[in-house]
Amino acid sequence: MSSNLMDRLGFTTFAFRGYNVRNLGRTSELLEHRVYGPVVERYLVEAGEICSDVVRQKVDLVARVRQNQETTVETYHEAIALIVGVELAQVRLLDEFFDVRLNRARFIFGYSLGELTAVVASGVFAMREGLKLPLAVAADCVALAEGVTMGVLFSRGPLLDFEEVKRLCLVISAEGQGVIGISAYLAPNTVLLLGQNGTIDRFARQMHEVFPARVYLRKNHDPWPPMHTPLVWQRNIPNRAGVLMHTLPGGFTKPNPPVFSLVTGKMSYGDHNSREILIQWIDHPQRLWDAVYETLASGIETVIHVGPAPNLIPATFNRLRDNVQAQLTGNSLNSLGLRAMARAVRRPWLTTLLPSRTALLRAPTVEHIILEDWLLEQSLK
Repeated sequence: MSSNLMDRLGFTTFAFRGYNVRNLGRTSELLEHRVYGPVVERYLVEAGEICSDVVRQKVDLVARVRQNQETTVETYHEAIALIVGVELAQVRLLDEFFDVRLNRARFIFGYSLGELTAVVASGVFAMREGLKLPLAVAADCVALAEGVTMGVLFSRGPLLDFEEVKRLCLVISAEGQGVIGISAYLAPNTVLLLGQNGTIDRFARQMHEVFPARVYLRKNHDPWPPMHTPLVWQRNIPNRAGVLMHTLPGGFTKPNPPVFSLVTGKMSYGDHNSREILIQWIDHPQRLWDAVYETLASGIETVIHVGPAPNLIPATFNRLRDNVQAQLTGNSLNSLGLRAMARAVRRPWLTTLLPSRTALLRAPTVEHIILEDWLLEQSLK
């Protein structure tokens, strides 16, 4: 498998996961592994030392992993260091033991914190510098998380009108009782919202005056640092990050392989603009759908999901695959097309996209590898 994977790297992308309420995954198994363990421990120790230096308190990530102690929003700083350290360790394991080198991939990308890891992994910054940015603002992000609710807004009808979503968020924010904003574009029919002080509930009450009946809002009650939204303006986090970036070493190397940015929705990183993009990373919504479409349109055959228990990116690809398969199955039944019509009615947003975006038809053919699972499945002597 490893040699086959090496042969396909020109048709491969690496996807780095971001922060979640659960962040350990199978890291304890990797740490206890006879061969992998020393490499994983080295990265955890370094990430923990960087975290300790920035937040000025002792952080022991190795102990956390060995005890299988999950992070919480109160230990957000440790979650940041853990995720980045583990992701870089997994990439190192591929290189050291399987001769699978990241720089031979077509491109790489990451969701939220994963983009910072991708920028580090591609050689733009060292891990110490890459971690300083999110760690320096972690405490304020945790403070802002109080009273913040996540909502997933999705349409089972036509494409979601993103401009109307933004307009309604601005209208509700202007009421002066809390700020709400888009945190991520997950698909043409789905966005992630973060809002404080009941703004998600107010959005739910007002949205059917704006959107068709088949638009829904599902709430997630886990506390969530409101990154990638205007909520971070309340503590001047983007400006403070910009001041930090002025004196951050590195950042004058073009990424190798290229990094597709979820800030801009493009291959935007050059040899000197990483600071500008990463400052925007603080308050700009994540354009995950753009990365998904770029993956399919560029002929990628394999997506390697990096990090502990990747969830959001694989789930996004899986939903798209299932929708495309169902659409294709329905459209191939017979000339009467009764079942095809029924499926089209259930997925009109996808029906709208397929004629102009035929790359979406590749979704069922792309292979997905969860890297921590793959590593633990290998037989090493």
